Amino acid sequence: MEFTKEQFFIVTGASSGLGEATALELIKQGASVVAIARREDKLKELKSKCANPDNLYIEVKDLSQDIDSLPDYVKTLREKYGKFRGMAYCAGINFIGSIRSINYQDTLDLFNIDYFAPLFMAKGILDRRNNIGKGFSLVCISSSDGINPVKGQSIYTGAKSALILTMKSISKEVSSYGARVNCVSPSMIKTPMTVGENCVLEDDNKEKYPFGWGEAQDVSNMICYLLSDKAKYISGQNYIIDSGGEV
Repeated sequence: MEFTKEQFFIVTGASSGLGEATALELIKQGASVVAIARREDKLKELKSKCANPDNLYIEVKDLSQDIDSLPDYVKTLREKYGKFRGMAYCAGINFIGSIRSINYQDTLDLFNIDYFAPLFMAKGILDRRNNIGKGFSLVCISSSDGINPVKGQSIYTGAKSALILTMKSISKEVSSYGARVNCVSPSMIKTPMTVGENCVLEDDNKEKYPFGWGEAQDVSNMICYLLSDKAKYISGQNYIIDSGGEV
């Protein structure tokens, strides 16, 4: 196994999609996971899917609320579980609409969960009192839309591109004590969020997605690699996972 039960990781957005897949894979590889999401019922379902349920710890939290206090929230988690080996920020929402249809509240709601929450969770977890120091790894989920924007996603693209560059800058700040920060940017992945949207069918996107839509496991594999010591020489990067067709 890559990890041990003494190594604790935070996974946000852990109740479904990429967060769920990442939490399950980390536990499968032997780690302990503090799973954060808004819905307790979904987190309990996640526990029932774990290879080792005793290694999953549930925390019900809406990260889009009281964002300024998130560093203090991370401190309470450290006091409860000990210093963290890593964090995967997988929580996120999307917004599809033309420039004519957007409004300030839609923009604020999306940026709160897709940009400000990961930024302030990063502030908390990168406080040296809350992580193990050398060997710590933070991975944030961005999107290939943050590199190659498409129409109708101006707000989403803005948040995701900002996240990529912000984390790259932060990686330079924390490298002095051996912490690593990276982003992973998937294209179309089959998750409850994407399948529920009015997206173009997979069969009509052979050129854009030559291998078809990806599975959550395709992304969680990369996240877990970046969280591991196998990636100890990698920081400040953004890995695009798009089957070679989109970007």
